[in-house]
Amino acid sequence: MRTLTTLGLFSVLLPFSAISGENVTYQVDGMDYEGYWSEASDQAPLVLLIHDWDGLTDYEKKRSEMLNKLGYNVFAIDLFGKGIRPTEVKDKKQHTGELYKDREKMRALLSAGAMEAKRLGGNLDNNVMMGYCFGGAAVLEAARAGIPSKAYVTFHGGLSTPKGQDYSETKAPVVVFHGTADAMISMEDFGSLAAQLETTKVPHEMITYSGAPHAFTVFGSNNYQQEADQKSWDRFAQLLSSVSR
Repeated sequence: MRTLTTLGLFSVLLPFSAISGENVTYQVDGMDYEGYWSEASDQAPLVLLIHDWDGLTDYEKKRSEMLNKLGYNVFAIDLFGKGIRPTEVKDKKQHTGELYKDREKMRALLSAGAMEAKRLGGNLDNNVMMGYCFGGAAVLEAARAGIPSKAYVTFHGGLSTPKGQDYSETKAPVVVFHGTADAMISMEDFGSLAAQLETTKVPHEMITYSGAPHAFTVFGSNNYQQEADQKSWDRFAQLLSSVSR
């Protein structure tokens, strides 16, 4: 059980200052990937963090630092490849699209990232997976694949289920934080996911935030909504405390 200390966090947070941790290069099928390892203590529970569609950037590193302060080790998994951090929309669509079309590759990269976290000292027997936007969709892919975790958590992530897939292999709770005003991920997708999880008897918690658009947690962006960010982060911290030992 971890100590919950999130009160006032966002009122004092400087989004990208004093980031600590280390970039870690590892290989998958002969290609270099660069994750990010940020350690709280040797015995701390593990969070596996999946990046959004612009790759593993300072945003994910800052979230890793925030989780360290709550008492968790973090490994941010790279799904694009070392040095691939797209800034143009067309490039972001290209790299995410390649993985959406090749779900087996996405699953292999998620599993390889988890094994790299283990090599670095992360406790895979006591991990939670989380992701933002594209990373949220990847976390749900991990859930459907049955990649072991104590919970699968998505922040404003893609919620649709590919044809031929379901949640019959999912053995841990799915938690969804979603903005009701999200113009990219519809409430129809939200409702469909809820129905699928109920049908397959997967424990789930799905929370919507009124007026929150897509990417409502991204500091400094036009879509950032502090209230929804704070509430979803606080609930996530509570979840971590309840499922980690």
